Amino acid sequence: MRLAAAAYPLDAFDTWDALVAKWTAWVEDAVAGGADLLVFPEYGAMELAALDGAAVVGDLEASLTSAAARLSDMQDVFAGLAVARGVHILTPSGPAWPDGASRPVNRAVLCTPDGTRGYQDKQIMTRFERETWDVTAGDPLQVFETRLGRIGVLICYDSEFPLLARALIEGGVDILLVPSCTDTLAGYWRVRVGAMARALEGQCVVVQSPTVGDAPWSPAVDENVGAAAIYGPPDLGFPPTGVLAEGALNAPGWVMGDVTLDQIRAVRDGGHVFNRAHWPEQENRTQTVISRCLF
Repeated sequence: MRLAAAAYPLDAFDTWDALVAKWTAWVEDAVAGGADLLVFPEYGAMELAALDGAAVVGDLEASLTSAAARLSDMQDVFAGLAVARGVHILTPSGPAWPDGASRPVNRAVLCTPDGTRGYQDKQIMTRFERETWDVTAGDPLQVFETRLGRIGVLICYDSEFPLLARALIEGGVDILLVPSCTDTLAGYWRVRVGAMARALEGQCVVVQSPTVGDAPWSPAVDENVGAAAIYGPPDLGFPPTGVLAEGALNAPGWVMGDVTLDQIRAVRDGGHVFNRAHWPEQENRTQTVISRCLF
């Protein structure tokens, strides 16, 4: 299969048609490159708030409400593109307001070529989401059964927590998708290091899709730093760096890489190390911690 990670710049459009045209052009570009699975970034859906004008998109709370109100319409567009082009698409994540919820969650939707779709909510909130935006954790982790294999999603900060990934790996996941939105180089590297570590531990493939470039019209996503990439375990059948493909920092566009499920199975069954299989041994080795003072 060919995996495609978007390094996605955020734009402020005046009309819905212009925004749909952007999404369509991005999908068409990836399809032309032979992509089977397209991954868009975290909070890419904040573009929706710009449709309500500068006053709304420039206000944190109003922009949340605005983007949430149009999120399902955006997902319908991507679902239609997935069916029309015969591809899987992880939509840009954005604020969703579940029925009865007092605050929004951060939700991405996986659309398939047969028209089915499922969603993944972010599990662990960053300080900005907790302390400033009041975005909350949503529904539990999901394992998506697709014709490409079992897919899991860890939204940005979630990729920095190994037990979340481990739960998905134990659920049979072969490919982890990591949509991200980071406003500093350090933030980008935290997510990248987390994504690469998850590929090592789970002996799986991880796809990171970031927002890139400045969006001064939105205080929520005004600065964006990142590089799209696809990672695997640095072992049998994969590059020694663990990097299958990567783009330049802050360079908009698609980054693509090819992988097979047989390639993932081979490294799990015959690699030089068995991180995935040996994971449970940690439990026995951490029951007792000896404290010693050395003089």
